[in-house]
Amino acid sequence: MKEWNHHRFIVCCFLTAMILMAGLTAGCKGKTEKEAAKRPEIAGIIATPVSLSTVDAVYEATGTVRSDRTSTVAGRIMGVVTSLLVREGDTVKAGQILLIIDDRDAVQRVRAANMAVESAKQNKSLAESTWQRYKNMFDEKALSRQEMDQIETQKKVAESEYERTVAMAQETKTYLSFTRVTAPVSGRVTEKRIDAGSMVSPGVPLLVIEGGGGSYIEAAVDSGLGDKVKTGMTVEAVVETMSQSLPGMIREVFPSVDPLSRTFTIKVGLKDTRLRSGLFARIRIPVGKRDAILVQDQAIVRKGQLTGVYVVDSQGTVIYRLIRTGNTSARGTEILSGLTVNDRVIMSGIERVTDGDILTGGKTK
Repeated sequence: MKEWNHHRFIVCCFLTAMILMAGLTAGCKGKTEKEAAKRPEIAGIIATPVSLSTVDAVYEATGTVRSDRTSTVAGRIMGVVTSLLVREGDTVKAGQILLIIDDRDAVQRVRAANMAVESAKQNKSLAESTWQRYKNMFDEKALSRQEMDQIETQKKVAESEYERTVAMAQETKTYLSFTRVTAPVSGRVTEKRIDAGSMVSPGVPLLVIEGGGGSYIEAAVDSGLGDKVKTGMTVEAVVETMSQSLPGMIREVFPSVDPLSRTFTIKVGLKDTRLRSGLFARIRIPVGKRDAILVQDQAIVRKGQLTGVYVVDSQGTVIYRLIRTGNTSARGTEILSGLTVNDRVIMSGIERVTDGDILTGGKTK
């Protein structure tokens, strides 16, 4: 009897649970249908079928921005840097002193040379006076030709010695000037390779100065494009820190190919004076034609990290479709994935629609 009652209790609980589940399911179904019925209906929205467009096939190469006028400053004498007057980023003028090398030895050389010039000058003056006296005596027949020749020789030797000491003095002054390293051109100091207290050797680079003017990008291009990349071609450059692409022209193509990377080097001239040497850049080189799907920028909707467009299906339902974009030009943005030909994309009024809306009375261009 007890087993029968227990069994009946279990059956009752099961039936009760089934009735509750059926009620919940019916309620949810009714709610879903009710919500579906309440989907917003939007009118006056333009949905345009996308099609293929012919675009340039672009090869992208990476490179580095270089200055057209780069001067490497080096010392001409050996010595210790006693004063460094500029820093990286400073603007300098041609002839401005950049650093000073210990000049104590050079100053002493100039002092000794000046003393030698003064002594030679006095000897030269004495030799000229002596020659004049002997010349008078020779004119009066009181002196032999041999004695006169000796006096003239002494005068010439004194004059030569004076000229030699003057040249040596000039040389020591030039040597002293080398202790003041000056800017060869006006521009901006972009690199410093020396500090105060360091030893300078002749010919060793100390500073790098970039003058005003244009810039160029030095880039490596795959060797397979050797017959398609020519001097004078117009290309597009994208430089880091710049918010827009820049027009450029290939002004030099190096014929040799690197055997390791299988690339050759090109130089792309730019006219923008705001660029700084060393910036990373990308070069977009047109190498042919191809078909692609393009949409206008205003049709692209970005939601956080997501990029998509609103498309309209055959039932008129608005769907947010995720896409992957490519290059952008004046004609529009290339869609690499997410859209196919004849998909209807909402081009205007996107601020009025959301995912799931129903498009009624919509227009199709």
